Amino acid sequence: MKLQYKCKYCRKFGQKLGLNERCLSGKCALVRRRTRPGMHGRKPKILSLFGKQLLEKQKLRIAFLLSEKQMKNYAKLAKSNKNKNSAEALIELLERRLDNVIWRAGFVLSKPEARQLVVHGHFLVNGKKINIPSYLVKSGDVISVRPQSRHIKNFANIQQRLKFYNIPKWLSFDENNLSVTVVNLPQSSELQHNFDLSSVIDFYSRQ
Repeated sequence: MKLQYKCKYCRKFGQKLGLNERCLSGKCALVRRRTRPGMHGRKPKILSLFGKQLLEKQKLRIAFLLSEKQMKNYAKLAKSNKNKNSAEALIELLERRLDNVIWRAGFVLSKPEARQLVVHGHFLVNGKKINIPSYLVKSGDVISVRPQSRHIKNFANIQQRLKFYNIPKWLSFDENNLSVTVVNLPQSSELQHNFDLSSVIDFYSRQ
């Protein structure tokens, strides 16, 4: 999924989506200009119930760089989970995506960069090259930078940068081997997000 004008999505949805490295700096669009994009961005927009559900679905889909087909499939898979609430199952599935884990681990500064590096084969999972961004990691998986890729500029000074980064508790970073281990699968209770997941599930329940 290719996105243009990434900062406009953050302004549109009113929250940082991690779509580029500006989200981590003072140049972030929400810091500089908190209004919605467009001529009438300052005017409040009253949405119907369906409109609110659609907006939440779009926000979640874009935040995780998913196509509509992928988003629908994840919602279907979450609803089929008999052991968990559908909303909880959905966010846990999305967080397990390989491109998202790489971003969460602090290897890169943005989600699109994580996806690009995965597609180009710069990461190994348990010693095997995986170039599928949607690959779902499992507990115990070890994700590492491919030895031949450690010299590229994306990983320059990564050890220094990660000294100031708080990695999620369900991940463990190995500075010496430039790898991260999935200590346990992410639980919705420990995931910090601003998504109305129930609205997303309700949106797809209509179909």
